[in-house]
Amino acid sequence: MSQINILLVDDHLLVRNGLRSLLESEPNFTVVGEGTNGQEGVDMTIKLNPDILIIDVRMPIMNGIDAVAKLTELETSTRSIILSMHDSEEYILKAISAGASGYLLKDTNKDEFVKAITSVYNGGKYFSGDTTDAIVKSLINGTSAPKANPFNNHSEASKLTRKESEILEFILNGFTNLEIADKLGKSKRTIETHRFNLMKKLDVKNLVELSKKAQELGFQ
Repeated sequence: MSQINILLVDDHLLVRNGLRSLLESEPNFTVVGEGTNGQEGVDMTIKLNPDILIIDVRMPIMNGIDAVAKLTELETSTRSIILSMHDSEEYILKAISAGASGYLLKDTNKDEFVKAITSVYNGGKYFSGDTTDAIVKSLINGTSAPKANPFNNHSEASKLTRKESEILEFILNGFTNLEIADKLGKSKRTIETHRFNLMKKLDVKNLVELSKKAQELGFQ
């Protein structure tokens, strides 16, 4: 088997160390670099041209799905595998739409990890987790399409800035202001300001109203 060059992108050093150790225990895998956010993932992919990019979903500056979409737009030869704690259909559909060749959960065992990388390297697709096989297959075959991002086509949602949109997604996934601040490398006060502004734009007064509005806009 040919040597497979891999780029790891995750904002947690412990996770990267674990992945590097796992991957480099395979004689045909070489980790050629590590990144800590999606933008670094894009820049390093362009610079290093790895065979495989393994990238986390939730990261500061740019998330993994947006990074994969950017690389797809740039038509790089690197094939991407999204790594996530979430096995929700929504994330998997977004990953496929962005151009990812694989989607793995962080609790995936070594055998499946190796199988996925080898499959993707050889031009295949590999998706793990509790999702509907029929939906994944139909999307891969082009017989169905993921839902459009409501931020792009709804008048109320389109009022939000990119940062407010990002923070809204964190809020809907149960993150506190302090956790969001830590994820984005911002102060808690900055996140509180963004949160206040997005709630004002969506005309809601509390988290219950925000969740209801998000459902109306198709986010949940």
